[in-house]
Amino acid sequence: MKKEVGLLVMAYGTPYQKSDIEPYYTDIRRGRKPSEEELNDLISRYEAIGGLSPLAKITERQAEVIRDTLNEHYEAVTFKLYIGLKHIHPFIEDAVTKMNQDGITEAVTVVLAPHYSNFSIGAYNKRADEKAAEFGIQLHHVQRYYNQPKFTEYWTMRVNEILANIPQSEHDKTMLVVSAHSLPERMIKESNDPYPSELAETAKALQTQSAIHHVATGWQSEGNTGTPWLGPDVQDLTRELYQKGKYQHFIYAPVGFVAEHLEVLYDNDYECKRVCDEVGAIYHRPPMPDTHPLFIGAIVDEITNLY
Repeated sequence: MKKEVGLLVMAYGTPYQKSDIEPYYTDIRRGRKPSEEELNDLISRYEAIGGLSPLAKITERQAEVIRDTLNEHYEAVTFKLYIGLKHIHPFIEDAVTKMNQDGITEAVTVVLAPHYSNFSIGAYNKRADEKAAEFGIQLHHVQRYYNQPKFTEYWTMRVNEILANIPQSEHDKTMLVVSAHSLPERMIKESNDPYPSELAETAKALQTQSAIHHVATGWQSEGNTGTPWLGPDVQDLTRELYQKGKYQHFIYAPVGFVAEHLEVLYDNDYECKRVCDEVGAIYHRPPMPDTHPLFIGAIVDEITNLY
């Protein structure tokens, strides 16, 4: 008999339909309902990318492929999949409760975010731990996988694919902007959080392993809290880099994300492209990892190191 172990895949979540947008946004705001203006602004962003984000279906596919790949890899273990989301159903706590109902006593967890922060992956893990403790379920957490070779290989491949379509004579006027979701600056500094340094390591690895000449790191998708968030914002960074180097091409690698969703489809493909158009440069953005074998392989390799 194979041992049955839970696989808890955690992610941010996204509205499934338009009526979900307000409660989803309220949950993000810790129970404070958005104003009509704030809600309409978010709705307009979804409308700009086609109405809703494709993230829900992508998250499900990613989780299923991780499970299937693990089950091909392990001979004595069968992984049973559970999906737990941060801001919409099924919530993380719902997934852990379902595990208990199914008789699961041990599980591996992974968040669909490659870089560790106490305020992202750490917060997901804490919620899962608190609920698992009620049932005596033992959890083994993947903390990060940005430093898995296959993760870097995926992004290196994508950068090189774009460079191959840019004339060689223009490579010295091409800038790679490596980014992740911004977080409040004060929280990061007070806790000596590793998040910024992990993004810097990814940028350095891409500069070393790809054919790119110029690399910069930036932050995107910051929240509206009235306090400083990690910067520079990728839009401001683009303008600053253009002023200094008159770059003809900007390649955006939002490596802190793993799927095509609102933050990429709007914040990059709409807002960053608009800045490129403004300064007269060409916008490029490689496909996101989604279920690419190299990306899935990076997560599976990290899990096999852990369990």
